Amino acid sequence: MSNKAIRMQIRRMTRLTDGHSKKWENHEAALGLFFAYYNFCRIHSTIKTTPGVKAGLTSEPWTLQHLLEEANR
Repeated sequence: MSNKAIRMQIRRMTRLTDGHSKKWENHEAALGLFFAYYNFCRIHSTIKTTPGVKAGLTSEPWTLQHLLEEANR
């Protein structure tokens, strides 16, 4: 994932917004959820599946509900 993709998709990473985290733990959690969503839930147009499926880490794309259940483990 490129730096530009991260900056364009996460508003807290741009300089012109007030959507920043006040605590480092909240910032880490928000980035972790974004990376998990990007790699396991979001179907990419170039590979027609998720990077997690393409890499063989999972057999099918996750739903958002499944992602949040895994995050709560």
